[in-house]
Amino acid sequence: MSQSNAIKIANRISARLSLRDPQDESLRILCDVLEQLGLSKDPDLNRWIELLRQQYPTVKGFERAFPSLCFALATGVGKTRLMGAMIAWLYLTGRSRHFFVLAPNLTIYEKLKMDFLPGSPKYVFHGIPELAQTPPVLITGDDYQEGRGVRLDYAIAESKTGDLFGSETAPHINIFNISKINALDNAKGAAKSKVAKIRRIQEYVGESYFSYLSNLPDLVILMDEAHRYYASAGAQALNDLNPVLGIELTATPKTVGANPRDFKNIIYHYPLSRALKDGYVKIPAVATRKDFRATNYSEEQLEKIKLEDGIHHHEYVKTELTSFANNSGNKLVKPFMLVVAQDTDHADRLKVRIEHDDFFNGAYKGKVITVHSNQTGEESEETMQRLLAVEHDKDTEIVIHVNKLKEGWDVTNLYTIVPLRASASEILTEQTIGRGLRLPYGKRTGVEAVDRLTIIAHDRFQEIIDRANNDDSIIKKVLYIGLDDDENGIPEVKPQQIIVPSMAEFLLGNQIIDNNGLQACEPQAIYQTNSISKPVLTTETERKVAELTFRVVSEEAKRLTSSQQLSTPEVKANVTRRVQQALREWEVTQHQISSSSDQLDLTEMIEEQVEQPSFLSMEDTEVQELVGTITEKLMEYTIDIPRIVVLPEREVNYGFNDFDLSGLDRIALKPGSKELLLTHLENNEQRTISWQEGGEEEERLENYLIRYLLDHDEIDYDEHADMLYKLAGQMVSHLCSYQTQEEAESVLKNAGRRLAEFIWAQIKQNMWTTPTGYTGRVTQGFDVIHPATFNFAGNEKPRDFRIAIPAGDKNKIRQMIFTGFTKCCYPYQKFDSVDGELRLAQILENDPSVIRWMKPRPGQFRIEYANGKNYEPDFVVEMDNGYCLIEPKKATEIDTPEVQAKTRAAIRWCEFANQNAEKLNGKSWQYALIPHDEIELSRSISGLMADFMMTNSLSV
Repeated sequence: MSQSNAIKIANRISARLSLRDPQDESLRILCDVLEQLGLSKDPDLNRWIELLRQQYPTVKGFERAFPSLCFALATGVGKTRLMGAMIAWLYLTGRSRHFFVLAPNLTIYEKLKMDFLPGSPKYVFHGIPELAQTPPVLITGDDYQEGRGVRLDYAIAESKTGDLFGSETAPHINIFNISKINALDNAKGAAKSKVAKIRRIQEYVGESYFSYLSNLPDLVILMDEAHRYYASAGAQALNDLNPVLGIELTATPKTVGANPRDFKNIIYHYPLSRALKDGYVKIPAVATRKDFRATNYSEEQLEKIKLEDGIHHHEYVKTELTSFANNSGNKLVKPFMLVVAQDTDHADRLKVRIEHDDFFNGAYKGKVITVHSNQTGEESEETMQRLLAVEHDKDTEIVIHVNKLKEGWDVTNLYTIVPLRASASEILTEQTIGRGLRLPYGKRTGVEAVDRLTIIAHDRFQEIIDRANNDDSIIKKVLYIGLDDDENGIPEVKPQQIIVPSMAEFLLGNQIIDNNGLQACEPQAIYQTNSISKPVLTTETERKVAELTFRVVSEEAKRLTSSQQLSTPEVKANVTRRVQQALREWEVTQHQISSSSDQLDLTEMIEEQVEQPSFLSMEDTEVQELVGTITEKLMEYTIDIPRIVVLPEREVNYGFNDFDLSGLDRIALKPGSKELLLTHLENNEQRTISWQEGGEEEERLENYLIRYLLDHDEIDYDEHADMLYKLAGQMVSHLCSYQTQEEAESVLKNAGRRLAEFIWAQIKQNMWTTPTGYTGRVTQGFDVIHPATFNFAGNEKPRDFRIAIPAGDKNKIRQMIFTGFTKCCYPYQKFDSVDGELRLAQILENDPSVIRWMKPRPGQFRIEYANGKNYEPDFVVEMDNGYCLIEPKKATEIDTPEVQAKTRAAIRWCEFANQNAEKLNGKSWQYALIPHDEIELSRSISGLMADFMMTNSLSV
């Protein structure tokens, strides 16, 4: 007995395409249905409905002349990827080779063509080896007349392939816009025809392409945004295609029009509320101004305020996204703002207003596009191209649309929506909010501004908040424009942003730059309190030497155990040689650029010329001396933080304890009633499940259960056969205890899957894994400290960290930036709290036992907790006698589960770091979790560590 091949293929596709849970569930439902019901050109629709209603009660009918199933997935969850997974499964299981993908508009049509094109960034079959070896044949509404798909079909002789699914037959995927189905498209000068172009006879096939499609024995239609195909003309055209199956995908499974109603064929529904809970989309928030009264303003004034506040939020998000990208090493996301206009005239007026010199000094001139139905010809084409490229087009920051972007605009960088003259119900529709819900990095980052979509809604704020109190509301977050002293505030003034080099780079002369690449203000009291009174790097070449040195050292660090090895003769010589080589290549290239008349062969000059060319500005000895100075300063301001990979000490095995089924008396099942009564053990809730008799017969009654139990990856028939037959036998004995064997078999035939799940739930409860320890492997002894990006309030200036913060400003500390440090690894730092983090920094600077300290930038640590989440301690400190990880925490949060989980992970990390340090005779690592109210200027670091050092009593 083996696991169903169809289920194995579904599992493989799910793994290869990394399907999310709702996508995986949808694919399994399709698999389950088609394992029971075959596809044919003349299906028994009544039998389909009868079976589906028993297992999927939400399916009440098809409303089409063919079986059609609706999978309703929230916007942003991934309907196109699911479409690809379903096509792959239908093809690989031999159920179909011909597919017809339908788009409701030009935007989605163009997107689908790209997504199904091999090699495109979002290729839907990426990772499916069978479709890499046999790429699908794409036929579109633009090229179907060429007859490519038809000719390929006819070229494969039936005797050669043996069947329809021979190895040489690739899947044929037709991608059409719905308008093409009924379009006449009469050529200029030709006789006018009232027959749709696709229905006219084509010479290469002897019939129309429409007839060719409708005669295919295995045509499957996939309808993107399926709610667009219930109009009479479109619906009749789909019926005429006579497919064997329809798959409908939509986020809004309701008909459109004056009297919308739910679809009758919804087999799976994953609403936006669940997608938000599961973290698959951005978190929608509504923003207004504190104490704002919309009635005090005219419509024109209100519109102006909302646009300006939309820009305030847009600029705030731009700095936050830049900071995240710089600090995390992820790609930079360029956000844009969407303005929803009332009509086309309104949209055109808005564009003029936003691009006017009086609107933020003309900063958005040429950066606005409008999208509405009045655009035609060249203007519409240009707009569409800019619209499709808005994720990467630096020239588009604002999009104005009039009810034209309801579906298919697949962007991830929409962060601000400004709906003008719209009702609360219009604002809250998934068509409006859904445009900005997709996550740019594929998952939430934990940085709120990066994971959030904001709707500016001053005039509808109260209505939206009232609706937010409903359980199914998707709006749970409130922001206030112009409120700087609140964690939910968005500043009116664009935040400042600076890119800060490490203290080593700064003291050598590297500049601090702002987000425009210009030199920023320099920190105070640095040169007076450090040994270097003036920068070492004064020329462009010297700064280039520093850049090359840091790059080479970063590469060398991968094979060194500590930064102190940089001072060994062998490493110094290697670093110097590599820097000299790279510098000479750079200077030769610079000379070639500036002296086009004298073309030099770079390889020849470097490898064969003995003497330095006259244009090289530094002698090798000067480079050697400068590299030595840079390396020394780098060692002085580097904390050796090892990179540690945590691995199990041995293979983790699993098995199942011997047990007997419990709760069998709760199953009352007879073939006459065709109902399964289940009582949930945890709450005694009862539910009934109906079924229809059918399926293949088994030699043993137990096999009706075992064939479903084998669907679970954890079950291996050869290894677990005894347990399976024992448990299945107990279920069979129970069923036979109150009815005949024939009646019990009838029950097993029709309810076998559900009964197997009853057994599987108890098997999981009795599953064991081998307890194993973990070991930490150090993959790198240290790394150079990379620049950090800091944002702070637009009206702020760097503050001396020793000067007290007024009590009324403490809640603004996250908008501040501090300087004046002598031991910090960065010349600037930001803090999250005054009484916790800032106070601890003051203690660290005062304590003579502290050599250096820093707040790690994102990615500096890899301490895993809670199934792969990353924990980064607030402070890393090097002292005379060891290293410390210190976490100041609000006293009331110390005992929360998340803080305790992070603590256990940090303790384990320290244990592994200490194992490595012991081998190298290095300093030991400790971890301290300190309540904020215990951090006082009179305390020493050694005293705090003695009181709050966490030991392995908490270790996992």
